Amino acid sequence: MTGTSRTGRGYAHRGVRAGGAATAAVAVLALAAVTAGCKAQAADSAQAAPSVPASSSSGSPTEDAKPGGDRTEPASPSASATKTKEPAKAPPKPSGTPSSADPQGTVLIASGAEGKQVRELQARLRQIGHFNRSPTGYYGSVTATAVQSFQGKRGLSRTGKTDTVTWQKLLGMTHTPTAAELNPPTTVPVAEPDKRCLTGRVLCISKNSRTLSWMIDGKVVSSMDVRFGSQYTPTREGTFSVYWKSRHHVSSIYHTAMPYAMFFSGGQAVHYSSDFAARGYNGASHGCVNVRDEGKIASLFSQVRNGDKVVVYK
Repeated sequence: MTGTSRTGRGYAHRGVRAGGAATAAVAVLALAAVTAGCKAQAADSAQAAPSVPASSSSGSPTEDAKPGGDRTEPASPSASATKTKEPAKAPPKPSGTPSSADPQGTVLIASGAEGKQVRELQARLRQIGHFNRSPTGYYGSVTATAVQSFQGKRGLSRTGKTDTVTWQKLLGMTHTPTAAELNPPTTVPVAEPDKRCLTGRVLCISKNSRTLSWMIDGKVVSSMDVRFGSQYTPTREGTFSVYWKSRHHVSSIYHTAMPYAMFFSGGQAVHYSSDFAARGYNGASHGCVNVRDEGKIASLFSQVRNGDKVVVYK
């Protein structure tokens, strides 16, 4: 833009310096022509009628013309009439699309969901043999596969998502889960507690049975499934004590969530793991004691105090 204005004024000044009224007049006329040309692009919108073939201009006017095209086309009555009739016939088609796109109704819950409804879904699927583990309350790949299995047996689309039709069919084939079905102690038998767990308030953790028992004065208050570190990052064994609790902890090393973390040995803690809830024992921790039942560890977190004993044994 700066270059253009300098050029116009430059010609005018040179004409004056060269002398001669004729040259100055020519320069003034040239300047007027350049100025008029600049304004023409902005004025085109008002004076477009005579020179409509401006469609060959640059890309930006063409894009601007797309929304404006509906306003200019009515100049041709026959074209506007044709275009008004065609859209009138089109609307009936979309109305049939939603039902065919989603024949099983609205999706209620799907992968990534957590909560009581997921736990009930898992308990009901377990009643009829489609879910072979304790409810966790987390909708992961195992739950999605179980839902697909149920849908396939009932002649429904195997989406793995619990929609209204799938849920109603499941309700019709199962009973309301009991408290024991919704919150079974563990998926495997709880190990005999180590003698160090028989006194005081203790998180008694067995590597062999892969269970954690919350014990007070030798009595089991609650039990839950747990997962440990791999051979490269093993969970330390021995007697420890909880020295720090962090409800919404995030690992500073791995940048992963560690909800309900109860630290007992350096960076190792007992905490909830959504990966354990989703994949089970197909994975491992980086040394922590993972719990996959969020409801149980939330309750445990509220009861455990700093200073409570932690015993990890085989």
